[in-house]
Amino acid sequence: MSTTVLVINPGSTSTKIAVFEDGVRLFDANVSHSTEEIAAFPSIASQYEFREKAIEDALAAQHFDTGRLNAVVGRGGLLKPIPGGVYRINEAMKADLLAAKYGEHASNLGALIADSFAKRLGIPAFIADPVVVDELQDVARVSGHRLFQRRSIFHALNQKAVARRFAKEKGLKYEDITVIVAHMGGGVSVGLHQGGRVVDVNQALNGEGPFSPERSGTLPAGDLVKLCFSGQYTQQEVLKMITGKGGFVSFLGTNDMRDVEKLRNEGNKEADLYYRAFIYQVGKYIGSLAAAAHGRVDGIILTGGIAYGKDVVAGIKEMVSFIAPVVVYPGEGELEALDLAGRMALSGEAEIQEYQP
Repeated sequence: MSTTVLVINPGSTSTKIAVFEDGVRLFDANVSHSTEEIAAFPSIASQYEFREKAIEDALAAQHFDTGRLNAVVGRGGLLKPIPGGVYRINEAMKADLLAAKYGEHASNLGALIADSFAKRLGIPAFIADPVVVDELQDVARVSGHRLFQRRSIFHALNQKAVARRFAKEKGLKYEDITVIVAHMGGGVSVGLHQGGRVVDVNQALNGEGPFSPERSGTLPAGDLVKLCFSGQYTQQEVLKMITGKGGFVSFLGTNDMRDVEKLRNEGNKEADLYYRAFIYQVGKYIGSLAAAAHGRVDGIILTGGIAYGKDVVAGIKEMVSFIAPVVVYPGEGELEALDLAGRMALSGEAEIQEYQP
């Protein structure tokens, strides 16, 4: 019997959906929402009925019979820190998302839409590996001051998916490998996967690690403090420097790596420097996690949209291939990862977990 899954991945002004049957994508759609439409809602959570209707229209345009669906899987949002895996969408999860208890983000809509959709069809609804997956070993949580603790916020969905793919291709279980995964997109997260857990990873949203197209990564702490108290910038302006207007946006005015490569190829020396600095920082962070793994690493995985760039990949490989073989799985792969999670839950291959507030 075939397994058909609808996956839902909300973004700030669009919602990506796809329907898979036994792992094969039947179709997908990027349902766009105008800025004016989004602005009419007082909060992100209040958009979910509007977005659900847009998804229904997109499915109808494909003449797809929703009665064929076995499950709906939504992108996980900002919840309390939880271990990785597949979670049944329950009332406690929805309450935290509706109240934006742990922050507002478009991904919060994934569970709300999936649950509403699934309830009408009488089928289960799940989320999988949200950005708040926290499996850090205790020693990795320690910062340099007792008032601060390192946090785990990263591209858990894609990182876990490509690590499982690597293990499967090697004929191994994810729980039995040690790999370092570098996700390179709008943000960059580099994680150490050991024993089926991400035991160390940079806080990729607004905290640390390599800079990215629009995030600053780790900044000199003393200089940042002076800037904050200079009176020249508001708190929101400083936060925007860290996430949104950092990285290549700060250096070159673009968050598109293709623009950076074009400038570099045209002989722009600044672009060349920052391009090489990006490679340097990602490679250096991979190296630091190799040390955390005592040098026993089965593979290094490069993924995310930037992994399509041949020069970036070549540069990182040159730095880190002495540690372990480097494998490249370019792209985000989020829709496929959500589908895989749904199929694993339905087949019993993955334990279905319950979210506790």
